Amino acid sequence: MSIKVYLLSVVQALVTLGPSSSPSPQTSLGLTSAAPIVDLGYSQYQGSVNSSSNITNFLGVRYAAAPTGNLRWEPPQPPPTTSGVQQATTQPIGCYAGSMGMGPNQAPGSTALNDEYSEDCLFVNVHVPGSNVVAAPSGGLPVVVWIHGGGYAAGGAAAYDGGDLIKESNYGVIVVVMQYRLGVFGMSSLQLLIHEYTHCLLGFLAGQAVKQGGALNAGLLDQDYALQWVQSHISTFGGDPARVTLWGESAGGGSVLQQLVANAGNTQPPRFQQAITSSPFLPSQYNYHDAKPEALYSEVVNRTNCNSATDTLACLRATDVGLLQAVNYAMSLQNMYGTFTFTPVVDGTFIVERPSVTIGKGRLNSQRLLAVHNTNEGVIFVNPVGLPPLADYLESLFPSFGSSQALSAASMYQGLGNNLDQARLAIGEAMFICPAYYLIEAYGPQSWKAEFAIPLAWHIDDVPYYYTSYSGLPQRNYNNPAFIQSFSNSFMAYAMYGTPNHRYNAGDITPTWNSWQSGLSEIVFGRTPLGFPNVVASTTNAGLADRCSFWRSVSGYTLQ
Repeated sequence: MSIKVYLLSVVQALVTLGPSSSPSPQTSLGLTSAAPIVDLGYSQYQGSVNSSSNITNFLGVRYAAAPTGNLRWEPPQPPPTTSGVQQATTQPIGCYAGSMGMGPNQAPGSTALNDEYSEDCLFVNVHVPGSNVVAAPSGGLPVVVWIHGGGYAAGGAAAYDGGDLIKESNYGVIVVVMQYRLGVFGMSSLQLLIHEYTHCLLGFLAGQAVKQGGALNAGLLDQDYALQWVQSHISTFGGDPARVTLWGESAGGGSVLQQLVANAGNTQPPRFQQAITSSPFLPSQYNYHDAKPEALYSEVVNRTNCNSATDTLACLRATDVGLLQAVNYAMSLQNMYGTFTFTPVVDGTFIVERPSVTIGKGRLNSQRLLAVHNTNEGVIFVNPVGLPPLADYLESLFPSFGSSQALSAASMYQGLGNNLDQARLAIGEAMFICPAYYLIEAYGPQSWKAEFAIPLAWHIDDVPYYYTSYSGLPQRNYNNPAFIQSFSNSFMAYAMYGTPNHRYNAGDITPTWNSWQSGLSEIVFGRTPLGFPNVVASTTNAGLADRCSFWRSVSGYTLQ
């Protein structure tokens, strides 16, 4: 498969995957029967029991009020009280999505309003082992909370069947899959609202009122609110709020990183006890008043015809959602290939400083960390057509780079293949691989490190090995049962026992898994040329460690 075909397939799957593109609950989750009813105080929900897997599924449970109308770009609010029993048997409507950052080579996607996407999308899916849901006032099963990826632009809960993780854990966990606001709806509110503040300093009270009246980093606040919901309600499903593992991949892994550094690493009360970052995405994270957020604000205002309004925030909140979604999609297409338009910023409140600064201080939310990346993370993010010399490419990738920083960065990759190879390696390491190492270094003895190396080992290739029924792209291309057990069981062991070194299935081929601090030890999950599993203990490559040290030293220029 060519890279272009691979990219377009993956992108189209992520952008278009929604409730109607997923199988119905009867086919995607097996034959179902009525499940027990859970009372959350504000609503009662009845899910369904998958009789073939013996898993109870509550799909589309509301965790926050609809962020529409005057609540657009507001912090998430408590869900309204409803009467009667709500049926939680179909996948939730997805949040409005944009392009996946592949510029003019992006596969076409619909910007039209339809029943698959909505602003009213703040839902969770809850998956519980067994057919009886018994509240656990104390104790209960450990909980895995999954944050989907998609570049903060796309994705949703429907793609990830938490029942897969339950089966891999031998029915030892409860799984929650969340949705959060995306694109201009979830990641640009910060620019819009702060712009109002910074341009109204002469009228301090009015400007301050605007700032206080809106949400900065709304998508991240949605995630935090979903985590608070878990703390308040997961015991009703039989889960233990004192044993929560937060896990995500790509922008989901980056979201986990953002939650680790949130509130300067001191979120109170704690939302989770341990974390897993799979390919944690850490792009440039601008301060809210930087030039790029200001330019994005101006463009949104102009495209929505709010530029002549006295109160542009009120105008934007009153803008028809169809127009705003069209703007969202169009602006998400215009970024440099492999990058994304709307991503988190440093807001000074929830994210108080650049993540690498908080990580360097060593004070982070969560007691321990398991980090994994894929061998060839950067391949899909570099357009091989018209690629400039590496130093020039890196100046475009990190606009705050001067020529000296770009040349120094390029020199780190000399001799590592041709110009295309070096560009792929550089973006993969700078934005996905090295952030994982920053985190595990901060956690010291309470950190473990893995590498997913099944060819092609591109970005996202690990997902169908976590979720074995994953219906998106890419599909799993190595179906060796011993490998799949070793890989998936390691993550579930960590979720259940606080270490990936615990073996709970006979025949698990995973070798002893020491903390990364113990000799820079990590586990590489690969296969031999003859197709046999090759799961081995290794040590961090010295050249990679040097390059990550360099990227960390210039994080003030990459704005990470």
